[in-house]
Amino acid sequence: MLRIEEKTMGKEVRGKLCSVQKNRRITRDGGVSFMLLHERQQRHALANRLVYPSGKRHSGTGTGESGKSTFIKQMRIIHGSGYSDEDKRGFIKLVYQNIFMAMQSMIRAMDLLKISYGDSSSQEKAELVRSVDFETVTTFESPYVEAIKDLWADSGIQECYDRRREYQLTDSAKYYLMEIDRVAAPNYLPTEQDILRVRVPTTGIIEYPFDLEEIRFSYLSDLDNISKPEYLPSEQDILRARAPTTGIIEYPFDLDSIIFRMVDVGGQRSERRKWIHCFENVTSIIFLVALSEYDQILFESENENRMEESKALFKTIITYPWFQHSSVILFLNKKDLLEEKIMYSHLVDYFPEYDGPQREAIAAREFILRMFVDLNPDSEKIIYSHFTCATDTENIRFVFAAVKDTILQFNLKEYNLV
Repeated sequence: MLRIEEKTMGKEVRGKLCSVQKNRRITRDGGVSFMLLHERQQRHALANRLVYPSGKRHSGTGTGESGKSTFIKQMRIIHGSGYSDEDKRGFIKLVYQNIFMAMQSMIRAMDLLKISYGDSSSQEKAELVRSVDFETVTTFESPYVEAIKDLWADSGIQECYDRRREYQLTDSAKYYLMEIDRVAAPNYLPTEQDILRVRVPTTGIIEYPFDLEEIRFSYLSDLDNISKPEYLPSEQDILRARAPTTGIIEYPFDLDSIIFRMVDVGGQRSERRKWIHCFENVTSIIFLVALSEYDQILFESENENRMEESKALFKTIITYPWFQHSSVILFLNKKDLLEEKIMYSHLVDYFPEYDGPQREAIAAREFILRMFVDLNPDSEKIIYSHFTCATDTENIRFVFAAVKDTILQFNLKEYNLV
């Protein structure tokens, strides 16, 4: 979940824009989707001088791996201080761990799917990589660099990767494995993309401040570079790094002189009980859905489709009595992965009601959008939607600007100013 909290500002504010932003709470939750929620509070008379009370929050929600954590990283890049070299160095071991985690997932899947290695020496290399506890990895050097690089080139592993929908593999696996040479370099410093794509567990509450006024609103293929001793993750490495969200992380930032607090919480089903109570009395919700998950299974249950779980969570959220007066913004994320996947994995195989053309990403994403919009039981409520790619900074910059306009219009309407 993502929650954004406004703090007391106590400074002069002018115009309708500022006046309608008072007493707003936005919360965002983790998961298949991402929500931005504004807290609906008691109305106050419009005035030239406003004092913003504390405790305003904004929330977002969704299921696991929908792109919530990546979106928050983008907020830090676009609207905050970004990532200093010191910050980036903190992601180096996470990038290493992501590479080991990805390759170990495929090695296990080789046995599960009964796929044979193309090279007779690959089995020994697989055992070497499998013997490592990836959570303790802090370096990336020989012989592991060569072993992972050779395994990635193995025809059996490539077949296993092509069948990734049949097991759990992070979306950033290919990105990192394609970046092995760069990441393995002795002077490696993660890029923003590396950071965006890194996968790491979120197990507590961490705040990352950034100012919206000061800043306007896959690894496996590069194993050679990543494996170099001087490797320092690039910004792209950092942006692409992925870590599971299993707790609550808060990110305060300043938008038009109002402090917002974005909160990213666990999206997996087992984590929801920790954040669901945070959504009471919100005015806006941003919900993230991963377009590419239509053919994937849940981490918690291998018999359940991820998108069906996303739909169920979305319906639950928008039908809560708490949210009857909340605006809903739907982010259909990972449009880039959908465009790639739809060419070989047909939507109709998982959603028989789809009657559009095969290998057509636009038709597929419009169908998915309709599935979610149709879950809305209130004909008077508008579902605002955007197709996004959370690792594309310019796309998120544009989308978030549109979201700000949406929230403004909603607030103006609430105060009968339009």
